[in-house]
Amino acid sequence: MPLTHFDNKGDAHMVDVSDKAVTSRIATAQAHIRMAQATFDIISQGRAKKGDVLGVARLAGIMGAKKTADLIPLCHPLPITKVAVELTLDSDLPGVQIEATVKTTGQTGIEMEALTAASTAALTIYDMSKAVDKAMEIGGLRVILKDGGKSGRYEA
Repeated sequence: MPLTHFDNKGDAHMVDVSDKAVTSRIATAQAHIRMAQATFDIISQGRAKKGDVLGVARLAGIMGAKKTADLIPLCHPLPITKVAVELTLDSDLPGVQIEATVKTTGQTGIEMEALTAASTAALTIYDMSKAVDKAMEIGGLRVILKDGGKSGRYEA
């Protein structure tokens, strides 16, 4: 299957979705941020100097999903109907597991919005915690669910 964001000459272009059916679509992405145990303790105990790290990261993830078309050059602006960002403290990392689910009714998929939500939440955790831990590591960013549209359902 050829890459859809290139024309016959090999130039990048926005895919024309005007003939695609409007369907309900959903995507879920996940990521994680690994940190030092001391940083995990600060976040889990609510002692971060900048405030509620997970609450701010959740809002940032929601905002990130809504700004995806402004950040990714060939993404279509979509009418987002729901964004949910779940942040789970994971003592085994130690760190935070992030899962972002985005819904729309439209003519193209919403995977990029879910990925942007998850990554923006992770970046916000880093930003709010970097004063005590510059070695945090963000990883595992991937789509774990996509449903709707012509290609149907995908589950990782």
